[in-house]
Amino acid sequence: MVLGVRPASSASILSLADLIRNAWFEARASSTRAMKIYTKTGDSGSSSLYNGERRRKTNAIFAALGDTDECSSAIAIAREYVAELSHHDKKETIARTLEWVQSRLLDVGSCVATPPTSSDTKRQRTEFCEDHAQVLEDQIDQLNEELPPLTMFILPSGGKAASHLHLARSVCRRAECSVVAVALEEEDASLHSVMKFLNRLSDYLFTAARMCSVIAGRDETTYRKVER
Repeated sequence: MVLGVRPASSASILSLADLIRNAWFEARASSTRAMKIYTKTGDSGSSSLYNGERRRKTNAIFAALGDTDECSSAIAIAREYVAELSHHDKKETIARTLEWVQSRLLDVGSCVATPPTSSDTKRQRTEFCEDHAQVLEDQIDQLNEELPPLTMFILPSGGKAASHLHLARSVCRRAECSVVAVALEEEDASLHSVMKFLNRLSDYLFTAARMCSVIAGRDETTYRKVER
């Protein structure tokens, strides 16, 4: 599968939480009109899901959406540092993949924000594709072909791009746990494809971080056990 790069839309600059509160999921499917940045409907501590149902912002769904949004923001910072690396064919591949991932994280939010109580139409519209995890697996395999074998634990390190990708990986792992909590609480089997994607994404970010350290010519810091 070839990862294409599309120009960012005006909606893409908003955070995931803002998109949900402003009913962006509905708007992108049915209208191209400009949306308002603030609605004031969440001032009392509740917010709307894609199906219009209102829940407290302490609900597990909003925790998962916030963690997913944070992951995308962490990836955005990593992308900026990847862009500063010296020319390398894998640099461009990583940059394109990270941009693709950020769009898929919005799709993750759409799926998470559509609980089993939603209509079949809405559930089908926000269904997360099972094949997205395979795209990441293919990218991991390609990067691994050019990496030295991993023989010991490494610490987040290897330059600015690599370190920020490790940070994004850490946030991704938290986002995955948050989605698992939603899946259990909502008894939502449809989130399996999202969980699989996030699990594979943390693996991809780890592998991309290692490749960025190679491109930067930086050594990875290895774990050292305290001698007793």
